[in-house]
Amino acid sequence: MPISLSPPGPVMPQDQMRTATHCPYCALQCGMHVVDGRAGGGGIGVEPREDIPANAGSLCQKGWTAAGLLDSPERLTSPRLHGRPVGWDEALDFVAGRIRAVQERYGPDAVAVFGGGGLTNEKAYLLGKFARVVLRTSQIDYNGRFCMSAAAAAANRAFGMDRGLPFPITDIGRAGAVLLAGVNVAETMPPFVRHLTRMREGGGRLVVIDPRATRTAKLADLHLRPAPGTDLALALGLLHVAIADGHADLDYLAGRTTGFEPVRTSVAGWWPERAERVTGVPVAAMREAVRILGEAERAMILTGRGAEQHAKGTDTVTSFVNLALVLGLPGREGSGYGCVTGQGNGQGGREHGQKADQLPGYRKIDDPAARAHVASVWGIDPGDLPGPGRSAFEMLDALGTPGGPRALLVFGSNPAVSAPDAARVARGLGALDLLVVSDIVTSETAAMADVILPTTQWAEESGTVTNLEGRVLLRRRAADPPHGVRSDLSILSGLAERLAHREGFPADPGTVFGELRRASQGGIADYSGVTYERIAAETGVFWPCPAEGPGEAAHPGTPRPFLERFATPDGLARLVPVDHRPPAEDVDADFPIYLTTGRVLAHYQSGAQTRRIPELNQASPEVFVELHPDLAERLGVEPGGRVRVRSRRGAVEAVAKVSPVVLPDTVFMPFHWEGVNRLTNAALDPVSRMPEFKVCAVAVERVA
Repeated sequence: MPISLSPPGPVMPQDQMRTATHCPYCALQCGMHVVDGRAGGGGIGVEPREDIPANAGSLCQKGWTAAGLLDSPERLTSPRLHGRPVGWDEALDFVAGRIRAVQERYGPDAVAVFGGGGLTNEKAYLLGKFARVVLRTSQIDYNGRFCMSAAAAAANRAFGMDRGLPFPITDIGRAGAVLLAGVNVAETMPPFVRHLTRMREGGGRLVVIDPRATRTAKLADLHLRPAPGTDLALALGLLHVAIADGHADLDYLAGRTTGFEPVRTSVAGWWPERAERVTGVPVAAMREAVRILGEAERAMILTGRGAEQHAKGTDTVTSFVNLALVLGLPGREGSGYGCVTGQGNGQGGREHGQKADQLPGYRKIDDPAARAHVASVWGIDPGDLPGPGRSAFEMLDALGTPGGPRALLVFGSNPAVSAPDAARVARGLGALDLLVVSDIVTSETAAMADVILPTTQWAEESGTVTNLEGRVLLRRRAADPPHGVRSDLSILSGLAERLAHREGFPADPGTVFGELRRASQGGIADYSGVTYERIAAETGVFWPCPAEGPGEAAHPGTPRPFLERFATPDGLARLVPVDHRPPAEDVDADFPIYLTTGRVLAHYQSGAQTRRIPELNQASPEVFVELHPDLAERLGVEPGGRVRVRSRRGAVEAVAKVSPVVLPDTVFMPFHWEGVNRLTNAALDPVSRMPEFKVCAVAVERVA
């Protein structure tokens, strides 16, 4: 299917109610208008906005159909208690009562909270505050841990700051070369492609690293295809070539970085011939990739989930950051390193407190000064704040076990589908004394819940999100929710009141954002100078944006934070030596094929939303297994036939899609359907706690 940025049908009349807002899906947060004609007997649809640089008038297939779920017959419209419809008071009273009972018996950490990277900043902030102030639990994390935590950890240790793109996305169009490592934007966020197209139209060149010949790879001037799990070895080989072939910017390294000599020593053994033996990428291709980057006046290296979702993801990204620093890219206008954030509010979602080790403003929860500041805003003693809790998978893996959480509240996530080793996670969910899910539809996780709380969705509520550039944007309420549906803020407010906290948990997003601004003030992600009015007037504000003092002009925001110095104590970027290691689970005689997972154009995340939109479901109706023709012939598998894929953790059947897009020793499966993550490996990165989604060993067989 071609990548289409055109509307699937006629645009709705301009005389209907039009509200400027943003798409509910990926981290581009494309600008759109919701056009609501229901009051006059019409329908509800969307139109692209021209004023948001990320998309500038284009939308992808998911964006054009985003309104499809607003009127879906599958919407939840009343709370469910053990499957039966009940009123809100009964549902919230039950939840509060069970929380009290569980904590009285097992302690505060027996209740856990699992959030989502699609929640607005206001919801992420209030969720973190609710966990730590009302529940007094350390057990809170979110599905963003599965998204870009490895890149965040690498950016923090190199630059002292984690912001997906530390430059406006429009800078990409002015670059002379771009390297995408494990990034498939043509399917995950198609409007991004316009910036790559502009770059190439200006004479720039595109290099893509991906084991699959993806739609993005087919746009590239040069495509490097490493074996699954060898991205780090390839990055080390590229770094060796950059130094050996004279592309290192020694003046930049001396003036703006520290740690080059240990890195130079550590990559001395990664000569390109050795990297070729490990990765399968030819030496000539490595040298050409480095030459393209090294000779460009402005160049960028961007990583995505393909490089990051590994048990060595932090080190892999660190090696690509080292390459960018050796070439002298970060902190130069028009050049740099960045991470292509995935989820809609993946950036803001981790900045304001729903991550196990963080407080609002991207503060560390074990930092005494951070604790004192946030506690003063919340009106509590710093000693009452819990410490760091378990990371996302570790928390899910501990559910129902001795010493683990006995109750779980889930907001904006579907871990029964999206977590690795999903059958193991499902067993933990089933062992809980209480499972509460707030969602718009009955997701696979919600179907297991004791209590389901129907919540508003993107166009039915207001709030801010922060896109992949670090630009804080405003979603506006554009339509009334179905009768009986409440916002997540209202749900948290109601639960807090029932748990003896009548103050401090407002349901109004503007009030919550005002407190978020104070809580973030002085932190790395300082939003104190951001207001709804400024966002609307400026089509977004880049953080950090401190509040102005008396008599000072408003801070302009920070589109390029590293131009003068990095966010480290001495202002210098850090190169960090790392080394390659094989996948946590390699192939063997019993499981001789690599499995890698990813996304397809029509669907998003666990598919809970997109699989309920007819146009998207028709475009991609079921899970498939992509096999190379040589492997298919060896197994006797015909296109469209059924195959069974088995790992050490489970098995799933799917339709065979035979294509040379995938390597002969590898199969690919999209993770939008239940069952795929029963196969994946939960081995965790030691720094970021990112699971190894991108490679595991499987056996594949034809189903008669």
